[in-house]
Amino acid sequence: MTLNARHEQIVELVGERGFMTIEALTEHFNVTPQTIRRDLNTLDEAGRLRRYHGGAGLSASTRNLAYAERRIRNLDEKQRIAATIAERVPDNSSLFINIGTTTETIAKALLEKQGLTVITNNLHVASILCSRDDFTIIIAGGMVRNRDGGVIGEATEEFVRQFKVDIAIIGISGIDGDGDLLDFDYQEVRVAQAIIEHSRQVYLAADHTKFGRNAMIRLGHISQATHLFTDSRPHQRLSDTIAQAGVKLVIAN
Repeated sequence: MTLNARHEQIVELVGERGFMTIEALTEHFNVTPQTIRRDLNTLDEAGRLRRYHGGAGLSASTRNLAYAERRIRNLDEKQRIAATIAERVPDNSSLFINIGTTTETIAKALLEKQGLTVITNNLHVASILCSRDDFTIIIAGGMVRNRDGGVIGEATEEFVRQFKVDIAIIGISGIDGDGDLLDFDYQEVRVAQAIIEHSRQVYLAADHTKFGRNAMIRLGHISQATHLFTDSRPHQRLSDTIAQAGVKLVIAN
């Protein structure tokens, strides 16, 4: 079994059972305890799970990583996803783009397109895209979240519901094995739900660290997306869920 495959299975096992001891993981994978400890340290640093004495449990479901840390985490993977999505976005199309460091990376890739109309509740996305004279950028009204430039609240949700666009580009904090889409902020989730409802296609962007990641607020289900753009194939349970939902899985090379 490859290292990445073992990591994904460890995350899946911890997600299913809530906690796994080093002894149980050593027996399950037929490797040394030292190997499992290294795996758990790596996964803890990546925010995939929480390392405890004697084993590992679910990562915190109530608080996201700091914005500055999220901006640089898995940047290569985000850039590959962004380039792949940009290839699929037609010139002169209309888009929703929501809050997140992944969607900010996608916005930079979209600078190569022509004549886009973008509605966003992400001030960083608007700042990136407004450099293009042939783009129309519309910022949703509402309360600005200081820590990451996200615009949220009831006014934002109502603003979004005035439109119907070609494509929604959605970032997400976590995708559970059963296909549930998870995030940390209730108000942000309400806006994202409205964006999904008012889009003809939904491009969900998530690097591999989002698979099995724990978060407290349920945004929706993977079946509401038309496409999932990621950098590596999800673990088997989630892959089966994606296939059954009829979602197009696009893996960025």
